Amino acid sequence: MKQEPKSSYQHIMSDAEQSSTMPESYIIPTGISLLDDSLGGGLPSSSLVYFSANPRSMSEVFLYQFSQSRKTYYFATSRRPSYIQKDILNLGFDPSNILFVDVYSEYYFTATGDMVDNVGNEFADSKIIEFTEYNLHNILLDLENEEANIIFDTFSFFTNLNVNFGLIKKLINVLYETTKEISGITYLYGLKGSIRERVENEIFNVSDVIFDVTMDCTSDKIINKLSIPKIRGMVPSTDVIKFNVARGVSIDTSKDIV
Repeated sequence: MKQEPKSSYQHIMSDAEQSSTMPESYIIPTGISLLDDSLGGGLPSSSLVYFSANPRSMSEVFLYQFSQSRKTYYFATSRRPSYIQKDILNLGFDPSNILFVDVYSEYYFTATGDMVDNVGNEFADSKIIEFTEYNLHNILLDLENEEANIIFDTFSFFTNLNVNFGLIKKLINVLYETTKEISGITYLYGLKGSIRERVENEIFNVSDVIFDVTMDCTSDKIINKLSIPKIRGMVPSTDVIKFNVARGVSIDTSKDIV
């Protein structure tokens, strides 16, 4: 008997239907009070945030402060978690909310603690993506109606692996889908100038929120600036926010930015 081809049309649920199957989106704080005030309380829950930063700006301190707001799964790619935890403590923050995923040691060291010599090997690079996706899956199993953050410090590590672009795209999709399943925020920390334009544009497109940090150096001072040009579910702010790094992130509330 000849089968009729399947329809390619999809039924998109109405608001009423969705409300019975999905948690209602709500605003949750980032953990930086003055930033939350400028955003009207924080960011929409289940947002994937791409944090594009000048590597000289020490913007990783934002990540440390974000971790203070709720339970946080922290994917460490550039340094050992013990070094990151030491920096967090030195700034006066509490690391007790943080569960580290040690991508750094998994990639750069053997089980006996020796430095590996296969960095850039396509097989090893593919395996580290599998390791990351496996941990994201376990995070979903671990969380039961509990708010949590996921932080990638840095996501540039993954975009520079020697793998087919399709694997990077798949990882981005897994991250997006995982984020939509949690009550919290995922932050992807990217270093300006270290990511190929094609890949970065893909991340910009998928991300719900974009944080963009630039740094200006004058003859007598350094000025760090944060802009947030994209926030799905909210009207993005047109303001540029000045900040300093001291004992955490210090937001400058003055309006004299040029």
